[in-house]
Amino acid sequence: MRARRPEPTHRKNKIMPLRNGGGKRNVRRPLHPDLEELLKRSQDKLKQVMPGGTGLPGPLLFLITTAIAAIIAFYAFTFRVDPDELGVVMLFGKPVRTEPPGLHFRLPYPIEEVRLPKVTRQNIIEIGMRSSEVTRGVQPVPEESLMLTGDENIVDINFVVFWRIKDAQKYLFNIQKPDVTVKEVAESAMRDIVGRSNIQPLLTGARQETEQAVQKLTQDVLDAYGVGVSIDQVQLQKVDPPTQVIDAFRDVQAARADKERLQNEAGTYANKIVPEARGDAERILQAARAYKEQTVAEATGQSARFLQIYEEYKKAPEVTRKRMYLETMERVLGGTDKIILDRKDGQSVLPYVTLEQLRKP
Repeated sequence: MRARRPEPTHRKNKIMPLRNGGGKRNVRRPLHPDLEELLKRSQDKLKQVMPGGTGLPGPLLFLITTAIAAIIAFYAFTFRVDPDELGVVMLFGKPVRTEPPGLHFRLPYPIEEVRLPKVTRQNIIEIGMRSSEVTRGVQPVPEESLMLTGDENIVDINFVVFWRIKDAQKYLFNIQKPDVTVKEVAESAMRDIVGRSNIQPLLTGARQETEQAVQKLTQDVLDAYGVGVSIDQVQLQKVDPPTQVIDAFRDVQAARADKERLQNEAGTYANKIVPEARGDAERILQAARAYKEQTVAEATGQSARFLQIYEEYKKAPEVTRKRMYLETMERVLGGTDKIILDRKDGQSVLPYVTLEQLRKP
């Protein structure tokens, strides 16, 4: 659900008294003394202080009276604009001109009235908390800080809005309470952006994107209202789950971190074991191919040899058979111990001992 934007309170056909932060705006109303009354009082006081109460000589009294009148006229017809201010002069309640810092002329009140907004000062609005100079701490404001995210989670957000006056006349006369309007629009913009985001990006890496989105949305709405202010920066101070469930959220974060760690370890193991398995498989395949080629070559050679022997057998069968027998017995008995039986008496058993065996200790 998108938060409703506060409706501006526009002035029409009437200029109302303006306030800044619950107090009066910087308005310097000129003195409007009765010159004749002031001059009369000044003459009476001078007569009292003179010896004998006889009064001053005429020329001296005239000079003093003229000086007092000049001073009163100076304060009645001039005003001063400080370096951080801009003078907005109103003629019978209607803005007619602006004056830069310095000393300027104006008609006495109520003909002309001057208002002095501080156009270069950067104003700060805290939303979700209030800083206390007495306790040097921060006091939470839950009704401002608790917001609903797009995935239906509650998040506790404290942020600060830095703004300054961009158009003094719009700031003074378009909106009745522009500083309150800035605060409400900024809070509404934050709720709108948070309501379209999930809680996980807000808690981790989307802080800067959120600040920029809230700043842009707030500036667009204030420009549409004609407030005459510029949003310099939106700065997130705290983005946490609510205090009641923050331990559970930390457990979820820890579990998510463990999950990512195990996934990374599994990926590392897979990257290690899979190439080794592929290498073993390729080695086995190559060994099988070599064995195949060797076996086929041996079978081909044996078949060729058999054919050659068969050709010789056809020429001399008896000799070939005897030769085959002797070669076969040589292969069979070549690696075994030999025992010689004397067939004459059938009882003499002699082992066949080679010279290599006799040389062994």
